[in-house]
Amino acid sequence: MGWIGFIAGRLVARKRGAPAPVLSILGIAVGVLALTVIIAVMNGFQLSFIESILEISSYYVRIENLSSEKNNGALTGKVKNLPGVNAAVPFRELQALVRGVYGQQAALIRGLQNSAAVEDLRMAEKLVFEEGSFELEAKDSILLGAELAARLQVGLGDTIQLISIGGPLADLTAPAGAARAPAEGMAGEEPETDAVFQEIFFTVRGIFRSGFYEYDLGWGFINFDRAGELEGPGYNLGLKLQDRWQDRRAAAAIAELAGGDPSAATIRIRTWRDFNQAFFGALRTEKLFMFVLVGLIFVVVGLNIYQAQRRVVLERREEIGLLRALGAGDRAVRLIFVWDGFIIGIAGAGIGISLGLLISLNISTFFSVLERAVNGILFLIRHEGNFAVFSPAVFYVKEIQGRVIPHEALLIFLFGLLSALGAAWFASGRISRIRPAEVLRYE
Repeated sequence: MGWIGFIAGRLVARKRGAPAPVLSILGIAVGVLALTVIIAVMNGFQLSFIESILEISSYYVRIENLSSEKNNGALTGKVKNLPGVNAAVPFRELQALVRGVYGQQAALIRGLQNSAAVEDLRMAEKLVFEEGSFELEAKDSILLGAELAARLQVGLGDTIQLISIGGPLADLTAPAGAARAPAEGMAGEEPETDAVFQEIFFTVRGIFRSGFYEYDLGWGFINFDRAGELEGPGYNLGLKLQDRWQDRRAAAAIAELAGGDPSAATIRIRTWRDFNQAFFGALRTEKLFMFVLVGLIFVVVGLNIYQAQRRVVLERREEIGLLRALGAGDRAVRLIFVWDGFIIGIAGAGIGISLGLLISLNISTFFSVLERAVNGILFLIRHEGNFAVFSPAVFYVKEIQGRVIPHEALLIFLFGLLSALGAAWFASGRISRIRPAEVLRYE
């Protein structure tokens, strides 16, 4: 290997400054740089949505249809003590129509305890309050998403109406057991008691943003006990795990605990994989196709390296014939040219991944500089400049984040390196056809 490295180094030194190797290195560097930045930005968008779903909506594991805290309190305590469980948050949910000053909107209302923000720190991090705070101590408190508050045109301290029609719900503004009045033209009939119209007033104690438009437009939080008065004594339990990929193991452990508890016969256990499967699948497919499309850069660069290496093999027929005559085997001579491809690949992939990580970890600064430059050019041409890479009018983002996943960065680096190595290996296949006797006789 010593003499192979020596000759390969001399070969590279002679080609220093030649256009073909330089262009090959630049091509690999650009491909690795582009794929690293694109995947980092895509990860920033996708993980923001996924984390909003996991931390706010679905939890990692959900135990549903718990009958009451009195009946299932022991099971809840055992679940909280399972290894790997970071938080176990009781909650209730109901659908309602929320009416504000100038509008109304259907919303999902979740009942939480006032201590939920302390117990579930990940949820508290995702809920960024523009006004107020996570305050659900009073039974008339409600927290609204920012888009929902804007739709209703309400602010901190304003009063809103929560309207619902349903059988299990009791009219809190009327005496217990009150029935709905018969409709006009139906006098004399028995009053109906299976559906009750409610109009309950709440005071806005906080306005939050989650980073996910659907939640900011269609979610609200109220007091846990108040939700029980509206929906009934049943409740659900949302679990946060240290590792979300251990959700199935946690679900199996919970099912084993519930199996010995007669009061838990009706519960249902679901994990985050059961929620939004189509959405998660679409994100995964989108990333796969982006890998493939941008990865075509490496195919083009690999073909250029292949053609360049084939030309070098033809130009070095005399040296190859001489090495073969001195006893070098086909594989040893091929390794000289593969080593040349390795140097091109490691240089291009190293430059590309270094610049890609630098830009990805400072993506907001990079886009700010890019926007200023483009707006400056537009101002010189048209005397106006309002260009934005991710305009808030189109994208529901306040800040662009680049998220680099280590194994993806390593995979991109290997793509660049292996494209050069593969091209050099296939291009050097012609070496086996070179006959030393013919080369030395005629050339």
